[in-house]
Amino acid sequence: MLQSLSIRDFVIVSQLDLEFEAGFTVLTGETGAGKSILIDALSLALGARAEGGVTRVGCEKAEISATFYIAQHPQALAWLQQSELDADAGELVLRRVMYADGRSRAFINGSPVTVQQLKDIGELLVDIYSQNAHHSLLKLATQRQILDEFGGLSAMAIDLAQKFKHWHHLHELRLSLEKNAAAYADELAELRDSIRELKQLDFNSEDWTSLQAEHARLSNGADLIKNGELCVDMLRDGESSVLSLLAQVQHKLQTMHAYDASLGEAMESLDSGMIQLQEAGRFIAKYIQHIDLDPARLNEVEARIQAIHSAARKYRVPVEDLPRLLQTWQSRMDELADVEDSTALAAQEAQALHDYTELAQSLSAGRQAAATKLNEKITAQMQSLSLSGGKFVVELSPQQAAASGLEQVEFLVAGHAGVAARPLNKTASGGELSRISLAIRVVTAQQGIVPTMIFDEVDVGIGGGVAEVVGNLLKQLGAERQVLVITHLPQVAALGQHHLRVSKALVNGQTLSTIAPLDAGMRIEEVARMLGGLEITETTRKHAGEMLGMH
Repeated sequence: MLQSLSIRDFVIVSQLDLEFEAGFTVLTGETGAGKSILIDALSLALGARAEGGVTRVGCEKAEISATFYIAQHPQALAWLQQSELDADAGELVLRRVMYADGRSRAFINGSPVTVQQLKDIGELLVDIYSQNAHHSLLKLATQRQILDEFGGLSAMAIDLAQKFKHWHHLHELRLSLEKNAAAYADELAELRDSIRELKQLDFNSEDWTSLQAEHARLSNGADLIKNGELCVDMLRDGESSVLSLLAQVQHKLQTMHAYDASLGEAMESLDSGMIQLQEAGRFIAKYIQHIDLDPARLNEVEARIQAIHSAARKYRVPVEDLPRLLQTWQSRMDELADVEDSTALAAQEAQALHDYTELAQSLSAGRQAAATKLNEKITAQMQSLSLSGGKFVVELSPQQAAASGLEQVEFLVAGHAGVAARPLNKTASGGELSRISLAIRVVTAQQGIVPTMIFDEVDVGIGGGVAEVVGNLLKQLGAERQVLVITHLPQVAALGQHHLRVSKALVNGQTLSTIAPLDAGMRIEEVARMLGGLEITETTRKHAGEMLGMH
């Protein structure tokens, strides 16, 4: 569940630290006070796309942190483990920093992450329903997802989509093979010849490096001997060699050292240098003796280098890419070899279709059973929401095999008795859609894994006695999940177990918004304001007190 939310320099919020409780919390405030800011801030912490202008005027950055308790949320814990992110004592902190220049940074438990990772974990933690979310109910894909979640069929639906993808791939491959059999045969024959040629070349990057080094040594053997002999002569064997001249210097220094002991350090340096030069002379002399002038080997190396360059030119790749080219060809040849036998491929395709159809039929049966139960439950909820005589129907229409299954799922609604059920997007008004959406959320709440549900003014278009019914339904949801509701209805606000109020004020020339929890007395004032507007009378306060006292 959501434990706390910390907001710094976000839009018209300077500093805000909120603690949240389990159960049903309502959030109210005057129009324009900034009730949606809480939703906007939390959405950013959950990985929503950051729009420009979210930092408070005059500030370099806005910062939002949301803390969740997830010790009893195995899916979230598993996600963190897979992502190699820790959750100390079951606590999870999502943090988002937005800079005035448009940059954004994201963190999970202090570790830098991508915004997509925030979004992935956020989808396991919070569901946010706004007026716009009602419109997603009009999409057939959303309706199918709701039915599958209600029936516990989501994993099966995902598996079915994979099986369809596998079958479709084999099907397209077989059709392509039948259409291009001759071209595939020619390509396969050409690949076999090319692969054979490169395998015979037996080339790899390590050999290429050593081959070039050997060629440089063999092709310059005479120069190496000539220059090596000159080096030895200059170092030690010539009449004016370096070592003979240094021996003279050494003798002079010894004479000087007899008169001045401070020259000892110079003598030691000279002795050390002469020893190193003698070693260098011996090494070069030995090196010259072992230089191999082998014209036959040089010809072999040059022939191999020429063959490698020829292959690279032939296949239009750099020499270093020849091993990778061979690997690519081998993979392609393996793929073509697999499909060369059309009979075997057809058998694979048939098996894949059988596996898909078998699972699709099981999914269809599960959807039919889930639809019957969902029809009953949502229809029952509709009766209490001033949709008396109304009816909810999940229609399953046969369709050709698809990734989604063998049927199209569509929600139909009859607003009152004696009317044929029609598609939801053709019958429901704004108020009806709000009530039907709420009925669906209440009925399907137990099947979901997301522990926190936030409703942003989903009660728009609802009034009178229905408002209290809506409030009771939200309170009922609060017994199953953590529920936060932004509302303008006093009947809903009075039913909350916890109450937060949004207000705004002019501070140092800037409009700032704050959110604070209300005690019993403050709740009476707030509900009275919602009942009576700006002028609150004792009668209004009494009415507010009665509404709160009833619950």
